Amino acid sequence: MINRTRINSTGLDPFYPPAVSQFQEAIGIFFMVMLSVIALVANTAVMVVILKTPLLRKFIFVCHLCLVDLLSAIFVMPLGIISSSTCFNRVLYSIAECQTLIFLNVCFISASILTISVISIERYYYIVHPMRYEVKMTTGLAITVVAFIWIKSILVAGLALVGWPQDNGASSASKCTIYWSPGVYKKIFVIIFTTLCFILPTLIIFAVYGSIYKVARIASLQHVPVPSWTATPRQRSDSIHSQVTIITTRNVPPRLSPERLFGGNKAALTLVLIVGQFLCSWLPFFSFHLHCSINPTSTVTGVDEIVVTWLAYASFAINPFFYGLLNRQIREELAKLGRHCFSKPLSQDLCISSPEGSIQENFFQFLQRTSCTMETRSSYTNSSPRNTVDQTALGFRIPGQIPEEPTS
Repeated sequence: MINRTRINSTGLDPFYPPAVSQFQEAIGIFFMVMLSVIALVANTAVMVVILKTPLLRKFIFVCHLCLVDLLSAIFVMPLGIISSSTCFNRVLYSIAECQTLIFLNVCFISASILTISVISIERYYYIVHPMRYEVKMTTGLAITVVAFIWIKSILVAGLALVGWPQDNGASSASKCTIYWSPGVYKKIFVIIFTTLCFILPTLIIFAVYGSIYKVARIASLQHVPVPSWTATPRQRSDSIHSQVTIITTRNVPPRLSPERLFGGNKAALTLVLIVGQFLCSWLPFFSFHLHCSINPTSTVTGVDEIVVTWLAYASFAINPFFYGLLNRQIREELAKLGRHCFSKPLSQDLCISSPEGSIQENFFQFLQRTSCTMETRSSYTNSSPRNTVDQTALGFRIPGQIPEEPTS
């Protein structure tokens, strides 16, 4: 980074955002710093908990998402603060520094969004096709997917640097952004960037969570109470009374309890939160850059770019909560780690042991319960009551959950 007068050889004239009051700028910088600190602390905490807990190490994609967001909080967000503040108007970047900044920006954004897409697909297979997931989801496949994410992100980021001038010039810090990129093929890059890293992932997320919601909705409507004899395994009896009990239980009409009645609403609210957070963070960012590249004569201000950029950067701070800390097991392990480090009970502050711990958690537990019940229903006609108990006890796990032991 250099601090000198601008050089016009690159065609990059310094850009200064419209004048704002010192109070407004201070508020903006405060929120930027706060988001950066939250991203650093939250992503680090989730990563440490996953890596230190053997039962949680299967969450390789969640850990990878936290790693990407942590790198963004270290390298991208601080430079974003410099680009967004008038206090650094006289700071200039060399061409190489500006290229590096834009490359890292695009690379980490791409890797974060692609990882979120992979997590969505993983949840889909874990919920809708649990047997297929258990067979195909291996460590080798996970490493291959992570490698694919980084290769694709690096290739997309490399497109942002195609056609840059090779002169030894300098650019204002506020102008070293994707919008002010001087690449000759910037329009093509923005279209490819938006398609591969936003439109396609958005379609995947909608399709995947739509299918998950459909499963939850059908399960909530078809949920049949588990017979009382499945709660406690007992010796099979061939008496007439036992056979009559099995037959009558099998023919019990489904009842919609309040929990089942609102199960679909919980699922819908959970999906709205997950998809809504993704769209609120990234839709303005990609819409802004796509609009500006297709309509280069459109008038935009520095404030517009700053707002959409930091809405996108906010995702780096929110992701560890939506994909990590909303999980009860991660919170419990984080509480244990806190007690170990600070030697005081933090479980009451950080852990929520009840089924009402979070909407997302309720949704996953709801799917687990209803899926096991549906398996139980299908096994009535093909298995004995004893076999039904065994199959029901197995069930399957939702990504991010550890099976709970039945209470007596």
